[in-house]
Amino acid sequence: MSFDHSGKVAFITGAGSGIGRATALRLAGECAAIAVADISADGAAETVRQVQAAGGRALAVHCDVRDRATIAAARDAAVAEFGAIHYLVNNAGLVTMESLDELTEAQWDLVVDVNLKGQWLVTQEVNPAIEAAGGGAVVNLSTVESLVVVSSKGYAQVHYNASKGGVIMLTKALAVELARKNIRVNAVAPGPVATDFVSLEGITSPEAMEFMSQRLLVPRVGQPTDIAAAISFLLSSDASWITGIQLPVDGGWLTR
Repeated sequence: MSFDHSGKVAFITGAGSGIGRATALRLAGECAAIAVADISADGAAETVRQVQAAGGRALAVHCDVRDRATIAAARDAAVAEFGAIHYLVNNAGLVTMESLDELTEAQWDLVVDVNLKGQWLVTQEVNPAIEAAGGGAVVNLSTVESLVVVSSKGYAQVHYNASKGGVIMLTKALAVELARKNIRVNAVAPGPVATDFVSLEGITSPEAMEFMSQRLLVPRVGQPTDIAAAISFLLSSDASWITGIQLPVDGGWLTR
């Protein structure tokens, strides 16, 4: 199934790789123009190249989601290029792999600033452009680890879990705040997905698959395209009566 995004413009953070790139390609293939917002110029340029090679429209814009000035500049560049912004996908995120005893304040601040504060900052800066376009939709990227701790070795990444848990309530609060502007806000919670976000060899190793098979009902690791499909749906008019929810796209991980 595909959705019609003709005439729409999507601003996607972290679109230079992984789920962000897959979302850019999916939405562009469904006739949206894409503002590829990323801190990596090379990654953004490669996503733009792939979108354009497939016949779509895209613009690379530098964006550090921790820096309000770069967000505003990226927004303005997108509006100047495409005339409007209708969709926002808050995809940029990261994790560092430290246990509680090893975790430093600097690592805590980095992860929480990118994963949670960054979604607030980008939404605050971009939502006026969506309102000016007559309304639209926002999708925030969360994770199943916003609801459960995934630990195969007896420790977790507490800063990551806390940041993504915050995305759930941020999404609900933004849905309330932005309803008056005709902007819907939802979240997608991926399960284990094969991207550069984690080691590809690690996530697909026999040991990892044995651990994950205890939770997965669909017996495979997710692909970025799986998440992009859900994002496309939540942005589309087919989801026009859905707001304030978190949709797990996790192969059944949260079911048991």
